[in-house]
Amino acid sequence: MLETIVNFLNALLWGKLLVYGLVGAGLYFTIRLAFIQLTHFKHSIKVMTMSRQGCDSGLSSFQVFCTSMAARVGAGNMAGVAVAIGAAGPGAVFWMWLIAILGMATAMVESTLAQVYKVRDHNGQFRGGPSYYMEKGLGQKWMGILFAVFLIIAFGLVFNAVQANTITGAMERVFGFNPTYVGIGLVIASGFVIVGGLRKVARVSEFLVPIMALAYILVAFIIVIFNLEQLPAIISLIVKSAFGWQEAAAGGVAYTVAQAMQAGIARGLFSNEAGMGSAANVAASASPNPNHPASQGFVQMMGVFADTIVICTATAAIILLSGDIGSSDDGIRLTINAMSAHVGDWGGAFIAVAIFLFCFTSIIANYSYAETNVMYLMGNSTKALPLFRLCVLGMVMFGAVAKISLVWNLADVSMGLMATVNIVALLLLSGLAIRVINDYREQINAGKTPEFDRSKFPELMDQLDDDIWQDTSLVPAKKL
Repeated sequence: MLETIVNFLNALLWGKLLVYGLVGAGLYFTIRLAFIQLTHFKHSIKVMTMSRQGCDSGLSSFQVFCTSMAARVGAGNMAGVAVAIGAAGPGAVFWMWLIAILGMATAMVESTLAQVYKVRDHNGQFRGGPSYYMEKGLGQKWMGILFAVFLIIAFGLVFNAVQANTITGAMERVFGFNPTYVGIGLVIASGFVIVGGLRKVARVSEFLVPIMALAYILVAFIIVIFNLEQLPAIISLIVKSAFGWQEAAAGGVAYTVAQAMQAGIARGLFSNEAGMGSAANVAASASPNPNHPASQGFVQMMGVFADTIVICTATAAIILLSGDIGSSDDGIRLTINAMSAHVGDWGGAFIAVAIFLFCFTSIIANYSYAETNVMYLMGNSTKALPLFRLCVLGMVMFGAVAKISLVWNLADVSMGLMATVNIVALLLLSGLAIRVINDYREQINAGKTPEFDRSKFPELMDQLDDDIWQDTSLVPAKKL
């Protein structure tokens, strides 16, 4: 019964609604922002790397980047890419690239809005995200509550089950470990981190994410170098498959293209989260440098790029260069077999360890997103967090031993509902977001260090807390 309902909702959401919605919104923001993801690419790197120091109220830009990457880089980058290729062919990779490029503009908008409408919790820590800009910016508290509930279900519960499922699957396949015991160990490790809240998650992410991402990219790069002569054919295969040109029978082309689009966009979104509203929660927690809401938009644009264009492409290269596209829903098996085909038996162990690190950091970062929304529902109080942490750890244990197809399908449904609500809010608030971003660019073009002056935006005067963007205790902005 549950599987039937889940499959129906997935068909409804991902059949047309979100495919058109995400691509359309990303294209709209890209045009309105004059292709900012391309014209300001170097600037995004600079903003992301220049700030390693936060303040008492917020995290540094680099900590925010690492925490959002911790959530992004997980099962979607390894098992998810393999599932998409196995189900819909190499063409799915093209659509993952497209949704990532367009999604960079969407991430810019949602993270800027999260900074604009952020608040302080009872401990003085910056909090924010879609729920907050839905309530404050749109005046629709019910919408904020709905989004918060969807995010808590998705990131706090279902997505963490997906990550745990992927870890135990890899550990069982490669090392023969019992999923139950792996699940227990994962619960203990996750609990140790999440009890420390957002700042502890940020510290762990800041340490682990750069190490694991660079190691994985390096191995993939070496594999590509050793198979360089195959690269043009692989790129050609991806493009041809994306548009059905690879098919012999014309009657099957339309279905194949639709299948590749659906799989690529769904798995791409699951991986980079652009438009979903999730990364905006941690973007709001930053002490921005420069002291302007748009600066965190640039940081999150780089997050989408690094996740999908770099890391997902690395996984796709490993699989496609192995020559075994596969047809199974078991993405773990495809990825492990592909790596082993390139480097030998140690490849399976490398992938298993990479999956563990990628997915573990996703679990703790996903929790931090959900934590912000639990606090939103509780009036920024921390009283409900101990009980919620127990629920999160319970879902980690459930995911460790659950049926993989059901877990992935539940993830798609919860992700789709979140994205639907968030996209509506982004489109309604796009006018303000674009003006704020253009204000940043105008100051850059004038040779100034961007500083946010909310008096330029009269509509915000009654929507923001008095101490937001007026806090002199923040770390002074450095010259760009």
